[in-house]
Amino acid sequence: MPTHDRGGLLDVVASRDDLPAPTVDVIDVGLSDHRLLRWSAPLVRPPPVYTTTVRRPWSRLDADAFTAGLLSSALCRPDDWSELDVDGLARLYDTEITTLLDQLVPARAVTCRRRPSDPWFDRECREAKCLTRRLERAFRQTDPGDVVAATAAKAAWTTQRRTYISLRRHKRDAFWQNKIDAEGHDPRQLWRSLDALLGRGRALPCDAIGAVECHRFFDAKVDGVRILTADAPPPSFTPVLPGCSMLDFRSLTVDNIVAAVRALPDKQSASDPFLTRLLKDNVGILAPFLVVLFNRCLSMGSVPTSFKAAYITPLLKKPDLDSADPKSYRPIANLSVLSKLLERLVVRQLLDYLNAARLLPELQSAYRAHHSTETAVTKVLADILLALDTGDLSMLTLLDLSAAFDTVDHQILIRRLETSYGLGGVVLSWFRSYLDGRTQYVRCGRLTSTPATVTSGVPQGSVLGPILFLLYTADLLRLIEGHNLHPHAYADDTQIYGFCPPSATSVLQEQMSACLDDVALWMRSNRLQLNTAKTEVLWCATSRRQHQIPRAPVRVGEDFITPAASVRDLGIYLDSDTSMRSHVSMTVSNCFAALRRIRSIRCCVPREAVLSLVVSLVLSRLDHGSATLVGLPAYQIDRLQSVLNAAARLVYSSRRYDHVTPVDRLQTGSSRLPLPQRPSSVVPRQRPPARGGPRRPAVSSLGINKHTRRACDVPVNCR
Repeated sequence: MPTHDRGGLLDVVASRDDLPAPTVDVIDVGLSDHRLLRWSAPLVRPPPVYTTTVRRPWSRLDADAFTAGLLSSALCRPDDWSELDVDGLARLYDTEITTLLDQLVPARAVTCRRRPSDPWFDRECREAKCLTRRLERAFRQTDPGDVVAATAAKAAWTTQRRTYISLRRHKRDAFWQNKIDAEGHDPRQLWRSLDALLGRGRALPCDAIGAVECHRFFDAKVDGVRILTADAPPPSFTPVLPGCSMLDFRSLTVDNIVAAVRALPDKQSASDPFLTRLLKDNVGILAPFLVVLFNRCLSMGSVPTSFKAAYITPLLKKPDLDSADPKSYRPIANLSVLSKLLERLVVRQLLDYLNAARLLPELQSAYRAHHSTETAVTKVLADILLALDTGDLSMLTLLDLSAAFDTVDHQILIRRLETSYGLGGVVLSWFRSYLDGRTQYVRCGRLTSTPATVTSGVPQGSVLGPILFLLYTADLLRLIEGHNLHPHAYADDTQIYGFCPPSATSVLQEQMSACLDDVALWMRSNRLQLNTAKTEVLWCATSRRQHQIPRAPVRVGEDFITPAASVRDLGIYLDSDTSMRSHVSMTVSNCFAALRRIRSIRCCVPREAVLSLVVSLVLSRLDHGSATLVGLPAYQIDRLQSVLNAAARLVYSSRRYDHVTPVDRLQTGSSRLPLPQRPSSVVPRQRPPARGGPRRPAVSSLGINKHTRRACDVPVNCR
């Protein structure tokens, strides 16, 4: 019925479809021409949800008592474990530490209510809140006629309330400042923390899918690839150079163990008996035992069984994927700290041998010092620019593999390590033991699947797995070079590119298709699978020669792929005219999106925390790929400069149209907050190039470290 004196229907009452339709009364109260609506709804408050977890109260652990217990345990009595094998030593380590912790901080079931709470609101804040409420109730219950008592009670309540508010503000500021400082090197984790602060945290995988379902999908995906490649011809192996061999490991010392333990990150898995920080605090006591354990593993060529047991945590590949679909998750193996520590020590000796013998693939940029995604893309872009300067066209193909790390064949890998890299003796026995008998299960919250034996693949969460994958696929780069094409790889992402005159594009296209046929055959022989659905093709030419780019689809096996106008290569966008417009646009868009999210919490965190967030989440985006922006016109550089100007205004709470120059002179208290300064050598401001004008200079990037300032950096001043 009408809800306005003039007969207008101005209001809508919305209710849930599983409830009866409400009866709405329209009442004229005489105070306005807008009627009053009144109805009742049978809404029931949802019952509280309680969760029960089994954990140790680590905050109550007496560090001195734990150290004394270690000194009196069997781990410090060499006679008790001098005759044990590696499995016995690993079991003794877990048993002794678990027994000691059961005495000091026994594990207990803790039931708590699931409700939103600020992470910085600790026990001290709760006690201060209870005291404030107690003083408030005392003031309310005071006789108003007793002026002296009422005044004293109100003064006590007011003082405590101010103290409580100040404590909350201090706890909040200190918590977020420490968290930002600790996670500044990991922007992905910092984004998760920022989402949690904004109340937009993603649902955990365990809330959407089951452990058994995930485990079944992961196994079926690997089995499907192996079935498709079962009829492939046997693989070929490149012989190692004469005189290159690694037959034994070097013996470890106490100093090696202490240095490796102190370099570990402060994180652990459910497979560890205690926290990593406790291991670091007591490494001097445990180092002699660990030296014997690791040296016995390396000398006997054996890996303890407990070190090869992992649980899989499903990790969402992208935040916009369906969290209820197992296809959206990547299996990440969680291993014990001791297992990863042993792998770190082995990797160090293995890389020393491979680097000395020059056996690492030169065109593989993953998991290597002074190599990154930026240097890989800069190398490819530099070669393309050199070809375009001579009047040629360039064809770039980006390959992708399906479950590459999980489908590595163990037998082929062992034979390749022996034939192509000269590993033998105890070293080869150790790698064979490392791969054989591995088990894993999927864990989603408190739900777990049944452990199963792993027959193929290298663990994605391990230290040694990525290095083994690089050695496994090194022959692929030589195969591509045999077709007179140029490869460059980053882990399982392979880039293949070639050049030709405008009149020979069909020849280059056929050459690329023939190369991809051999690449697909090589992958099938090595039990890998090329994912043509994610393979992309990009033709590159100058702006004047864009009409000479062929538009016909490129054959990749039995599929045909239409060339794209822009592709995303290792996080950097490349355009067909090499103008980098797409990359600049996406960078500016993502940076302003990050600034908007930081602005929404500007009042909740201190200025120092805002500055840290800007450096970690905004300036890091501008720095990524900056080597590929050398020689861009001034109007493109100005777009990036506008991000820095907006960031400076956000940090110092300036208005939108305020000039940025005075911001550099702002003071905060007695200390000045530094802003990014202009490097001594930056890209000179240029006029926009005319159509078909001079190319940007090609830059070789193999020796560039992304953490060092370069002469080709984008200006990062805020003036």
